[in-house]
Amino acid sequence: MKRELSKNCKDFINDQAIEDLVAETVENASHVREIIAKSLNKEALTVAETAALLAVKNKELLEEIYDAARTLKKNVYGNRIVIFAPLYTGNLCENDCGYCSFRRSSKTTVRKTLSDSEIVKQVEALEDAGHKRLILVCGEHSSYTPEYIAGTVEMVYSVKKGNGDIRRVNINAAPMDTEGYKLVKEAGIGTYQIFQETYNHKAYRKYHPSNTNKGDYLYRLDGLTRAYEAGCDDVGIGALFGLYDWRFEVLSMVTHARFFMDRFGCGPHTVSFPRVRPAHGVKLDEQYLVSDDEFKRLVAILRLAIPYTGMILTARETPEIRREVMEFGVSQIDAGTRIDLGGYTNHMKQEMNKEQFHIGDSRTMDEIVRELLNTGYIPSFCTSCYRAGRTGEQFMEFAIPGFIEKFCTPNGLLTLQEYLLDYASPATKAAGNVLIAHELSRYSHSNKSDLVEKLRKTQLEGAHDLFF
Repeated sequence: MKRELSKNCKDFINDQAIEDLVAETVENASHVREIIAKSLNKEALTVAETAALLAVKNKELLEEIYDAARTLKKNVYGNRIVIFAPLYTGNLCENDCGYCSFRRSSKTTVRKTLSDSEIVKQVEALEDAGHKRLILVCGEHSSYTPEYIAGTVEMVYSVKKGNGDIRRVNINAAPMDTEGYKLVKEAGIGTYQIFQETYNHKAYRKYHPSNTNKGDYLYRLDGLTRAYEAGCDDVGIGALFGLYDWRFEVLSMVTHARFFMDRFGCGPHTVSFPRVRPAHGVKLDEQYLVSDDEFKRLVAILRLAIPYTGMILTARETPEIRREVMEFGVSQIDAGTRIDLGGYTNHMKQEMNKEQFHIGDSRTMDEIVRELLNTGYIPSFCTSCYRAGRTGEQFMEFAIPGFIEKFCTPNGLLTLQEYLLDYASPATKAAGNVLIAHELSRYSHSNKSDLVEKLRKTQLEGAHDLFF
């Protein structure tokens, strides 16, 4: 069956050119410092400039890269960390990806698609924890149509329990045709994510059999281009690190981001960089597994290479690794995560034959929020940019020069205040009140009096969903 591709579709990943950059780029300290200065000016890096950062081995020069990533994150996004949760609605799958326990050839994976009532219960449990932002995830299967996804999105938005409400639903699902994207966009989705998994053509063929939906490399690579053409102007790219050389994947992600900038004047809204994790019934080739030190480097370098984009660090990683790399540019994390079907209402230990992979951070939302507060971060549940129309190219206009902080910081504080009042434990509430007072003492934008009044209305009058 012939599949729809975007206008002027092209395969913009040149394996040999990227391999050559990885192999031939040598460390040059003065050039690296010039590149760092460019990035700190909030200019996106070229692929060759990113390769120059990847070539750095000198420890002192690496520390300069880490310091720059910290500075850039602070300058563009402030000290906020956006909180979300994944909600798996079904794990039927027609693909046979070699790293995934949902693959169709797995005979021992427990298969399930949540019913409408089960989805409602999951959303209620997430609202009870304080979540405002979800990403819906399902397997790639013919039953998970655009109509199914759109209907699920609308259902999630309709669930209101107490002061709970989900204000933004993002999607991680199979590539669609233009009409499919239009349908889910009309349902009110936020970001549409598609991960290429690995950008290397040979490695892609190894893990994705040609007789499966996912076996078509170009159709997947072109998926977010079609989404953008259909009106989904917030898109998220990603690679699954550990399937091929991590340096190749970093350069390919930068190539993908620059392709979007060149074609649409707008880069990806988010980038994700998950590492492969143990999964039920899976035995991975360990040749390309990414060490903790390499992971730390790739996060910092991606922050410098794509300064305007949100960076997502997931619960695949352990609390220790999340603490360490969060400072290098991460702007979003998940919290209180369950990836087993129906897991948010099942308080028993996660069972690996019911989940896509084994997560590394199983702490509760409250525990994670409290740790963020105690380390000086603003846990943010904000969704205002999407609902105020600051998406796509307009978001880039705010984010690239760094003006986004004057929206993100006050909106983050307002949503944090809601969380503290409605859901936080006494210890978390105390830590949050200290942080809010500290942030207000140093907040200097002209809208400070308006922020103070909105915080007062939230705390004393029970007002909700006030934002800039």
